[in-house]
Amino acid sequence: MSEDRPHDVVLFGATGFVGELTARYLARTMPKGGRWALAGRDPAKLEALCGRLSSIDPALADLPRLTADASDSSALRAIAESARVVITTVGPYMAHGEPLVAACAESGTDYVDLTGEPAFVDLMYLRHHETATRTGARIVHACGYDSIPTDLGVLFTVRQLPKGGPIAIDGFVRAQGSFSGGTLASVLGAAAHPKAAADIAKRRRAAEPRSDDRRISSRAGSFEHCGAARAWAVPLPVLDPQIVARSAVALVEYGPDFRYRHRAAVRRLPVVAAAAVGISGLLLAAQVPPLRRAAQRLRRQGDGPSADVRERSWFTTRFVGRSGDASVVTEVSGGDPGYGETAKMLGESALCLAFDELPEAAGQLTTATAMGGALIDRLVAAGIGFEVCATPPSGPPSRRRPAVS
Repeated sequence: MSEDRPHDVVLFGATGFVGELTARYLARTMPKGGRWALAGRDPAKLEALCGRLSSIDPALADLPRLTADASDSSALRAIAESARVVITTVGPYMAHGEPLVAACAESGTDYVDLTGEPAFVDLMYLRHHETATRTGARIVHACGYDSIPTDLGVLFTVRQLPKGGPIAIDGFVRAQGSFSGGTLASVLGAAAHPKAAADIAKRRRAAEPRSDDRRISSRAGSFEHCGAARAWAVPLPVLDPQIVARSAVALVEYGPDFRYRHRAAVRRLPVVAAAAVGISGLLLAAQVPPLRRAAQRLRRQGDGPSADVRERSWFTTRFVGRSGDASVVTEVSGGDPGYGETAKMLGESALCLAFDELPEAAGQLTTATAMGGALIDRLVAAGIGFEVCATPPSGPPSRRRPAVS
């Protein structure tokens, strides 16, 4: 990628809820000499954001500002051509994300987002992977709580186990937090068209190369009381298992026979029942336009949990890994998963692509295949825990609340 582009990093959607959190994170962590800019559709809001960022560093009052709408292909192409890495927080991605992916793929510009929408990731692979591979662009989706703790947590766990044999890993998620209007809109949008999403996923499976000498299985798993978690293991309808599978296919260190299961760990059965009712109701509402609009009014896009709520939020994902007679328990942990830590993960992903020495790669990638250990090191330095636990595989996920950096 050309080093003479005017910006190392451009943050698109900077004035949104997660966008501003990410801007604030970059304001504190951008390396000396790093060249970055804010982008969005409203110049007045961008100017106001720069004013707020100036409380962190007075020089940020004059931070470069780029104007573009998410549907303006020519303006997005200009942004992509000006940057080495583009971050976008503008969702729902299925509705608003493709023009920027296309611009980055065509311009050879690295791209990161925080989508958790499987159909969007699959469709972008079908439409833009080959172009990105040709131009050298690294298109990396799911660089927030979806799906960094899982993808990099599995990679971290694999690296604690003996090499060369079959590997089985179970992931157990626990979290406390709230949601923003943007997250709600993405969930409703992703659930609104299940048949179309299934068709896109089928087309991707047909288009992707397959390995004849390795077996890869990654899925949500079944509902059961699990001794390894000492809790009810509840399947989660999220993107994470698919991301893990793509990392496993690309990285031979996952072994010749790799299996991953991804579930929530819930100790009380009534909580499981209440969650099932709530999720079922949300999925039903997503199918019916009037109900979907009513559900969206629960929280408007641009709104999110307060600083106090975020301060009390946390997550842990515990991994139980086995290879032959060897076993290991690891844990990834942090503070507010959906917003504070997501902004951190998103920002560090962009900084990693912009400034770290990484393996040659291009096309649609995962965080494990694009950045791997370099990003783990950054996240640990930023206060997210990656650790091998002393607890044996029969022990429960941690009850402690992780320290918030």
